Amino acid sequence: MHPAPLNADPDDAVVLLVDDMPDNIAPLHDALDAAGYTVLVALDGQSALARAAQARPDVILLDALMPGIDGFEVARRLKADPELAQIPILFMTGLTETEHLVKALAAGGVDYVTKPVKPLEVMARMGVHLRAARQARLGALERQQARNALDAFGYATITVRARDGRLMWQTPLARELLRRHCGTESPVTPEPVLQWLRRHLPEAQRQLEPPRLHLDQGPSRLTFRLHRRLGEEECSDDSPEGEWLIVMEESSDGSAIEALVSAFGLTAREAEVLYWVAQGKINRDIADILGASPATVKKHLERIHGKLGVETRTAAAAMAVNRVRALQRFDT
Repeated sequence: MHPAPLNADPDDAVVLLVDDMPDNIAPLHDALDAAGYTVLVALDGQSALARAAQARPDVILLDALMPGIDGFEVARRLKADPELAQIPILFMTGLTETEHLVKALAAGGVDYVTKPVKPLEVMARMGVHLRAARQARLGALERQQARNALDAFGYATITVRARDGRLMWQTPLARELLRRHCGTESPVTPEPVLQWLRRHLPEAQRQLEPPRLHLDQGPSRLTFRLHRRLGEEECSDDSPEGEWLIVMEESSDGSAIEALVSAFGLTAREAEVLYWVAQGKINRDIADILGASPATVKKHLERIHGKLGVETRTAAAAMAVNRVRALQRFDT
């Protein structure tokens, strides 16, 4: 029986051992089993792919040269599968020429051992890669949990690279909001957001929070806040490069618009026009928000003046502001 080396870390790890010569791997199989690993065996490339997909092993020890699908092709196929790509692959090879070792690493291997394999050496190397893979998975899980937590509180987040404007990652809620409000998909950053980011980078570099960006769509508003730069240690103090974390929040003015309908006997569209007038928007901006023409907005505004008994835009806006403020005081 082979003792487990100090730097091996079985801890319920599953090892997929792939070799077309069972006698060659019998000593390694026994040593892994004695050390506490769960060992699965595949004798050809096709079986290796099927076992990997079914069992999701923690590490794969893969013979380079096998009839049919060789180890290099098995590794390439595993790395092409997003569900299996993170499994570390250690090649077992009798080939020591540089070109073959390079081929093994290029196919996706993280390491290799030469045949005849020495079980203690294999487990020592395997333990290092197992721990690295677990740390990587843990880090990814923690990042995903943090993003989900932001989503749960209604704060969608994105990261934008300043150098080329590429949207690097986004939470699920951010993806939905950008699709709905801006009609864009990753890796494209909406143009208004990109322009806002670049315009205010000098302020952000001085650690001054820039004005927030608001994108209005009907009664809904999407607000962007520049939170912080990621990886600041990689950027010089006077450089705007790097990735920037942007927090988004959606709010709705539906209750305020309903209050204007009720208070002044307006139609829903007239109430929307009056609401945006009270927000200081000009007719052209209101037309863009509501998907109408400036002329249509002007006609709505004329009817609003008549219903409110006022003659000016300013007087109509003041009445709307007072009504919305009264609603907000009641709600609080």
